[in-house]
Amino acid sequence: MKKGIDKLIEKLMSKGINDRKVLEILRKVPREIFVEQPLRSAELCYGETPLPIGHSQTISSVYTVALMTQALDLSKNHKVLEIGTGSGYQAAILSFLAASVFTIERIRDLSLKARSAVESLNIHNITFIIGDGTIGFNEYSPYDRILITACSPDIPAPLFKQLNEGGTMVIPVERNGSQSICLIEKKNGVMHSKDIAPANFVKLIGKNGYETERPQQF
Repeated sequence: MKKGIDKLIEKLMSKGINDRKVLEILRKVPREIFVEQPLRSAELCYGETPLPIGHSQTISSVYTVALMTQALDLSKNHKVLEIGTGSGYQAAILSFLAASVFTIERIRDLSLKARSAVESLNIHNITFIIGDGTIGFNEYSPYDRILITACSPDIPAPLFKQLNEGGTMVIPVERNGSQSICLIEKKNGVMHSKDIAPANFVKLIGKNGYETERPQQF
């Protein structure tokens, strides 16, 4: 796998991933334990496409994980809320860069599998929550950083409310039929937003996202 990781890091750097802490953690966390057994080759694990993890969900490409993590600009004292645990890979990456991570997944089976994978790495600063991520988790708010790993039709109001003053949120948003990863900053209680990259995520399902899965269009 090492050769695949080295090649990947070179590609990421050529695409603008220059945060040394992020690159170091990407080397450290074995992505293969978060994907299905038939997909654990270096070419697939460390390739440039999302991979299926069951329940019509995917694990994002490493580039997307790196881009969104870099955009969060994490420090070791940060408390992070992640919406969409999925495979648990993104949460594992965050756990090495922040003080604590709270991750919400609506699909119980995925949450349990992610927890098992994370525990196998002896990571202990992630709290797993099963529920509707679009309403956040007010009990431990405010959060210094919030990361949403599914596409929303808008910025969910409860999540912005749970973001600490001066905090940052990274979220894919759909507008006019196309998705963009947005960087949201909270300054004096006001939302400041800018697009940082095009995106292609599954839908964010929940009270403040898409209520139900959309049928695929052909």
